Amino acid sequence: MDAENVIEITELSKQYPNGKLAVDSLSLNIKRGEVFGVLGPNGSGKTTTILMLLGLTEPSGGRASILGLDPLRSPLEIKRKVGYMPDTVGFYDELSGYENIDYTARFMDFSAEERTRRMQESLEKMRLTKSMHEKVRTYSHGMRRRLGLAEVLVKQPEIAILDEPTQGLDPESAAEFLELISTLNRDENLTILLSSHLLNQVQAVCDRVGLFSNGKMLISGSVDELSRQIIGGQYTVSVIAAGSGLRDILSGIEGVQSVEQAEDWTYRIECESDVRAPLAAAITASGGQLFELSMQQHSLDSIYKTYFKEAANADTSA
Repeated sequence: MDAENVIEITELSKQYPNGKLAVDSLSLNIKRGEVFGVLGPNGSGKTTTILMLLGLTEPSGGRASILGLDPLRSPLEIKRKVGYMPDTVGFYDELSGYENIDYTARFMDFSAEERTRRMQESLEKMRLTKSMHEKVRTYSHGMRRRLGLAEVLVKQPEIAILDEPTQGLDPESAAEFLELISTLNRDENLTILLSSHLLNQVQAVCDRVGLFSNGKMLISGSVDELSRQIIGGQYTVSVIAAGSGLRDILSGIEGVQSVEQAEDWTYRIECESDVRAPLAAAITASGGQLFELSMQQHSLDSIYKTYFKEAANADTSA
């Protein structure tokens, strides 16, 4: 195992007795301190991959290693070092948040003093100190998700695996939850593997992502890398301007990948950096008139859709 890798997956597959191939020959390495997103629609194999990493379901082929341990041979040791938050987190509604966490922590081999310290620290990190003695039935969905993450943090894991962590959260709560994840990664060098079907929600928090469909990881890399690979640039700039020869002028600017003229005055520009200033300068220097200029960074959702559109076109032309 590479010293930098905390998760190594080689040709991992899972086929169920009914013949369904849930995970198909997955290979992936995740480095210590990285936030990796396993992203794709529901039913694409994300949760099955997580269950195999935790030793909760047996692979049909291939192998996995997490912190140098085989999930099938050392599941208990992995559970001591890896925190897991499933997509649905269950709590006892008539117990307080603190009592729920305490119930779980008692199964861990801590002294009473150590257990109390860890619980208080975890609840504080999740901003639940003021409400920790309130019954969980009074908690909002967002508070329940934070309580689930606090439960993970009690064991002070080396890796946190979060299955659909923002599921059911409104955009504001999801952004707050993802900020907590970023803080944990940054301040504690916690390696995080998260799965989600909400691509655009989680893209800002991930160092790298793997895009899944039908049990296969189609492509992986940072958002910028995938944007360049699939779309041809990191950004799209929309320009509305009048002038002669503008397409050639805009195409010659450094950082511009392609220029598409949608209408007489409208240009769609793919670029690898923010080229708005040189674009504006070039238009005015040529005697043209600039009416509108805007830039948008490509989202994971647009990258995902473009990938499938190109794949479908390739199949049709074959």
